[in-house]
Amino acid sequence: MKRSILPLLVAASLTALAGCSSLNPFSSSEPKPAPLTDIKPTAELRTVWQAKIGASGPYVFQPVVVGEDVYAAAYDGSVARFADGRAVWKVSAAKQLSAGVGSNGRLVVVVTTGGEVVALDAATGAEHWRVPVGAEVLAPPAVGDTMVIVRASDSRLIALDASNGARRWVFQRATPPLSLRSYAGVLLDSGAAIAGYPGGKLVAVSLANGSQLWELTVATPKGSTELERIADISGTPVLSRKDLCAVTYQGRAACFDASNGNALWSRDFSSSVGLDRDSRYVVVTDDNDVVQGLDGTSGATVWKQEALKRRAVSRPVLFGNFVAVGDLQGYVHILDRDSGAFVARSRADSSPILADLRRFGRGDGIVVQSRDGDVHVFEVR
Repeated sequence: MKRSILPLLVAASLTALAGCSSLNPFSSSEPKPAPLTDIKPTAELRTVWQAKIGASGPYVFQPVVVGEDVYAAAYDGSVARFADGRAVWKVSAAKQLSAGVGSNGRLVVVVTTGGEVVALDAATGAEHWRVPVGAEVLAPPAVGDTMVIVRASDSRLIALDASNGARRWVFQRATPPLSLRSYAGVLLDSGAAIAGYPGGKLVAVSLANGSQLWELTVATPKGSTELERIADISGTPVLSRKDLCAVTYQGRAACFDASNGNALWSRDFSSSVGLDRDSRYVVVTDDNDVVQGLDGTSGATVWKQEALKRRAVSRPVLFGNFVAVGDLQGYVHILDRDSGAFVARSRADSSPILADLRRFGRGDGIVVQSRDGDVHVFEVR
């Protein structure tokens, strides 16, 4: 059974969905999360440091890692830079925030619930500029050397000058009447902003002028109703070496050769949280909360971890020889990259881990931000 998507839908009619008990999070027929079974740890998941930033409220707040520093934000407007668990600085954006942090190590950028983009100095937290974009923003801004790319909830890409916030261009394309309410961000690479779109499309836009460079099809919508035809890209696209990979809800997972756009492989899949990729594997959390390891060359299933069903498992992150995911009760699960077996488990706190986990350090660490605002750096030994 797929996880409930009702809280993720936009432009939807509740009346149209009223008959879909499997999609209703308030339905008494919803099965309970799978209980956790004891594991025999073969590695130690150690807390390196932890800090507190503030709760996420109705949004999802992604932290960002630059070097050994972690930047995080919260719904109440708090923004902070942490180093070794210490707040180097912590400031207030003076308004409530709706999206996580973007940073290039020089600027730290957040967005208010009213659609103001706020750029702070990464070294001191001092405000550089603040500009309205007139749109709801759920995704962390993508911060480059010269531009900040903001993705609106209606999928518009808005480019702002990194030095002063002046608007440079806006990229917009038609979207279907029903789509996921997604906090997926934008990938910056080689002069392009790459974003996933409703309808199963990957699109690259020129940073120089906002023109479309190319479009790739990950999945094609199918079905007779708008609900059945949702095939949106889930999560931020992943670029590993020259492979560009993405997955859709109710569609497919696929990898492409980023140098020429040729499809390397694709297969039927449904995920509302996304995937990760390294030199050997693609790892995906599907909509049954099964974590799957796929061969990065062919897309064939190498392993499945099915013990976390109905636990609202997060997007997986590959780091070193491991895979990490979070769940709805604040647990962090570490899986062996080659087999999918559990090797360690720890609890960040009792609130859900909805934000993507981030790699940290030399390859043996991850950063976790829970819904209640606890920020943890874990290390596997």
